[in-house]
This record gives sequence, structure tokens and C-alpha cells, in this order.
Amino acid sequence: MPLIEVKNLVKRYTPEGPNAVDDVSFDVHEGEMFSLLGPNGAGKTTALSIISTLLSPTSGAVTVDGHDTQKAPMDVRRVIGVVPQELALYDDLTARENLQFWGEMRGLNGAELKREIAEKLALTDLTNRAKDRVSTFSGGMKRRLNLAVGLLGNPKLMMLDEPTVAIDPQSRRYILDWVKKMSQGGVTVLYTTHHMEEAQELSDRIGIIDHGKLIALGTLDELTRLVGQNETLVLTLVQ
Repeated sequence: MPLIEVKNLVKRYTPEGPNAVDDVSFDVHEGEMFSLLGPNGAGKTTALSIISTLLSPTSGAVTVDGHDTQKAPMDVRRVIGVVPQELALYDDLTARENLQFWGEMRGLNGAELKREIAEKLALTDLTNRAKDRVSTFSGGMKRRLNLAVGLLGNPKLMMLDEPTVAIDPQSRRYILDWVKKMSQGGVTVLYTTHHMEEAQELSDRIGIIDHGKLIALGTLDELTRLVGQNETLVLTLVQ
């Protein structure tokens, strides 16, 4: 059974409005690195928000680890970690205090929480900034701390919504390498991006989404062959 099953998913924000997600179906298998690739406004964040139980679909169904996202949202939340596009951090708290807060929200406490905080700070190379307020962090450091928050509890499935938006090239490289390392460690990853090169570098499979519709799905080789088959070159000879 796939870890994520999305079937005929539709999301419409107003009764007469367009579908933000329009009859989308795909699976993500355990241990897979799957990317949703598309431009801004394509429906990537909406789809991710439904899968992570933050939004209800207009129609269709989503299951995560065998749990229906609408009928058993708490069971879904126990197995997922989410790194949203908008930073889920408190600027007035230190890095450690942010991890403490979100760890407690996830149900961690005591020695287990202390161990998790130390581990995630080390993993994201923030141990030496643990006592500093987040307001003093660069954009890249905030993104890394945002990743650390998503990793609390060692989730079975990580969902990352455009985690490299608006950061410097060095921080972007750090995050991409970190995502690859996490995937190679056996964590299932659902990753959204509008950068073709990120999807190409990271993914086992790629779903291309635009105007709410999934217009192509496959491995990089399969998508390359599909584009090659569908493109036609027309030459006009002028005398």
C-alpha cells in the first residue's frame, strides 16, 4: 500500500470559483522522494495542505499511512512532519525555545524532548546558536530551524513546501543536501518546488502540476521521453 494515496482530489475555495486543485490523483510509496513541480499558483501548497490535514477537500479522498485525512486527522499527524513555506517560528524566542514549544505541541517531553532538541540543532548546524533569538537569524538560518521543527518526533513522512524560497545560494545548497540525506536515510519525502533543477536533482518521481491539474507524472527519464515524443519541430523554408 502506498504511504500517500490521493484520489480525484478537488479543492474550490468559493462555490463559483475555479478549482485550486482539479481532479488530482497520485500515490507516494514508502521511502520515495516525490516532487510536485509547478509555477506559483499551480495548486501545490493547496494539495500539500489537504494531505497534511490543514484543509478539507471539496471532493476526493486522501489517505496517509492507511488513515483517511478527514476521518482520522490525528492519526495522520502522528506520522507526518510538515515544513511550511511560511516560517512557523517565533522571532522573540530562541532556537531552543522554538523547538521546545513545537516539541511539546507534538507530545514530546522530558528527557526525550531534550534529546530531540539537541539532535535537531546538531543536524541543522545550529547548536552554537541555540540560545540566540530567532530575530537575529539570517533567512537561511531560519529556514534550517524551520526544518528542525518539522523533524521533531522523527516522522515517517516529511512534507516540504518550497523550503528554498528567498534564501541565499549557500543556504539553498545546504537544504538540498540535507533533503537528499534524509531521503537516503529512508524517510519518505513529498517536496514542492517551482525549480526544475531541484526536482531533477532530488526526485525518484515528479508530478507536474499547473492550474490545479496534474499534467504529467513519472520518473525524470519517463518525463524526458514524454516531452521528446510530444514535441514537434516545424521548419519553414523561405526562398
